[in-house]
Amino acid sequence: MVHLPHLISDLGILLTAAGITTLIFKKLKQPLVLGYIIAGMLVGPYFALFPTINEIDNIRIWAEIGVIFLLFSLGLEFSFKKLVKVGGASSIMAFIEIVIMLLLGYLTGQLLGWSTMDSVFLGGILCISSTTIIIRAFEELGVKSQRFAGLVFGVLIVEDLAAILLLVLLSTLAVSQQFAGSEMLEAVLKLGFFLAVWFLGGIFLIPTFLKWASRLMNDETLLIVSLALCLLMVMLASQAGFSPALGAFIMGSILAETTKAEKIEHLIGPVKDLFGAVFFVSVGILIHPAMMVAYAGTIALISVITILGKVLSITSGGLIAGQGLRTSIQSGMSVTQIGEFSFIIATLGLTLNVTSEFLYPIAVAVSAVTTFTTPYMIRLSEPLYRVVESVLPEKWKALLNRYSTGAHTINTTSDWRLLLKSYVISMAVYAVIIIAIAMLADNYLKSFIVGYGVGGFWADVMTTVVTLVCMAPFLWALALHHPQKEAHSRIWADRKYRSVVIVLEFARAGVGVLIVGFLVNQLFSTLVAIIVGLVIIALLALLSEKIQNFYARIEDSFLSNLNDRQISDDHHIAPWGAHLTSFPISPHSAIIGGTLEELQIRERFGVNIAVIERGGRTIMPPTRRERIYPYDKIYVFGTDEYIEPFRQYVTNEGPLGANMGAVKEDVRLQKMVVSPSSPLLHKTIKASGIRETTSGLVVGIEREGRKIMNPDSTLTFMEGDILWIVGSPSRIKQLEGNTVETVLTET
Repeated sequence: MVHLPHLISDLGILLTAAGITTLIFKKLKQPLVLGYIIAGMLVGPYFALFPTINEIDNIRIWAEIGVIFLLFSLGLEFSFKKLVKVGGASSIMAFIEIVIMLLLGYLTGQLLGWSTMDSVFLGGILCISSTTIIIRAFEELGVKSQRFAGLVFGVLIVEDLAAILLLVLLSTLAVSQQFAGSEMLEAVLKLGFFLAVWFLGGIFLIPTFLKWASRLMNDETLLIVSLALCLLMVMLASQAGFSPALGAFIMGSILAETTKAEKIEHLIGPVKDLFGAVFFVSVGILIHPAMMVAYAGTIALISVITILGKVLSITSGGLIAGQGLRTSIQSGMSVTQIGEFSFIIATLGLTLNVTSEFLYPIAVAVSAVTTFTTPYMIRLSEPLYRVVESVLPEKWKALLNRYSTGAHTINTTSDWRLLLKSYVISMAVYAVIIIAIAMLADNYLKSFIVGYGVGGFWADVMTTVVTLVCMAPFLWALALHHPQKEAHSRIWADRKYRSVVIVLEFARAGVGVLIVGFLVNQLFSTLVAIIVGLVIIALLALLSEKIQNFYARIEDSFLSNLNDRQISDDHHIAPWGAHLTSFPISPHSAIIGGTLEELQIRERFGVNIAVIERGGRTIMPPTRRERIYPYDKIYVFGTDEYIEPFRQYVTNEGPLGANMGAVKEDVRLQKMVVSPSSPLLHKTIKASGIRETTSGLVVGIEREGRKIMNPDSTLTFMEGDILWIVGSPSRIKQLEGNTVETVLTET
């Protein structure tokens, strides 16, 4: 009889249980996540009625792989540029939630009579929501295209980054029994440094590699290469002391900026689904029914505190961040669970022998309970919003609306602000690159040189020279480059500010001298280091033109890779709740073959089709005679309440059509204000020529506090009108210089 390894038999039992419960829950129209957890309980070691998993440790390994691929897939959908756009509001919401839940968890533990360490770890467990559970719930409920979903994903990423810091802090507390602020600061700086290095290096190298290898790749090779890149970044993250899941997310975010992103996302889908199912079943396997019965009251109390605490903290954070009542409540109702990072924190306490044995099973049980409630909480968010809105006084609602609109308004930036901001950002970026080059040289270059028989003084000299040559373009950029030349020139033209500008220039050069001096001082005397630093800066100034040309090629290559696939299907949020989202048109959609005039989408649904993407080409803006064809990708502007019925209409089956196209361009939602001297003033939308000049579509106007969605072409512009235009940034930029004053070029 052939011996079958336990891993294979366990996987067979697990997937069989998952498959059966999936079919049942599909039939019952219930979230699949709940079915997976029940399947795990049935095949777990504590339920003897069905065949039982033999080696749970192996299943945990598969579950870890599932988390990696789930976060890799999340990174593909939400790139760094998207996270930056929602990062401010998301960071505020996540920070408030983490602080409140840490405090609530600690106080709950103390009220239950637990030890200090149990209470502290409970706070850490409760403050991190489950990324994987929310992703799956959003997919199954079809709400990923809604406005609040982008904010929630931003909150989840901030939480995951905070979880890494929590692991460091809790480890320090467990060992030293006291708060160590220096270790916390070191962890923050280390995390920020490695994130910057990985992102900058990844954007510079990976899109270039994929372009070079594109002719050699079919679906199979692209899948293998993508998974290899994901796991390589997982290894790098682990080597640097970070979570493997963080590495997977970073690589997904880097690949999201490439032209292969959508193809990779499609290919990785089945792999993500398989391992994701294993992860959720493994959560159910860890649930101990007897322990749940013994601590039923405690589990119920902590579950209620978790749900209420997260709803109130995230909703409050959303209101403070100016996201509006509806979006804030929807966000708060979506993150009411704990998940994978909570399990890691609970495991840490057991590993270090500083927490009681009951804490981990309680954490798993609370996770199961809150996972069960998550889909229902998301569904209840809209009814809850309507109830809250109905009981709020009109004065409060008006105040919230004014605050929300004001939070999105950004005034024209002064030259000084532009200049200082560009200096700070560029110096931080170049400093990271220079430090990374120095670290690589220290760890690998010198040993490489010594390996070829060069030692002693000459090895130090060669290491220093090669390192400085590699650093030269970035040293020049840090010390001498002007990122905002126009703002710099305008400030320099005002004589009273020239002395300040000169001081800034000397300060930047001084930073360059210090960096070079510090590097050289590691191998030579301080005097030699200072002299070499001054000489290097002088050489950079003398060879400025050649170095500038070389640096320009590096910068152009980086920006080309970064903007190669401009993410325009993200949720650019306008102050009154409208946003730009996209829908792929299946060959069986009901709108196939119809013209925009025949379909009357604007009249029937209250949304605008602003752009049509067809193959590698873009129609912007489409005319009323434009037809919809199979595999088109349409960009729609509107609010959630209008977009959702339209999405359902698009997915209905209908006739087929043919295929055609136009030139592919970048598409964004731009916000602009009409100035007193604008040629647009007192002209109608139709007479203004915006459509013809910019290939743009005016989708909204703010006028004296009123919001006009999808304005009629006969509407006349007035002074102070804030226009929202969907179109090509490069074309709208020409309009900016001639007709309007820019308030916010990207939202």
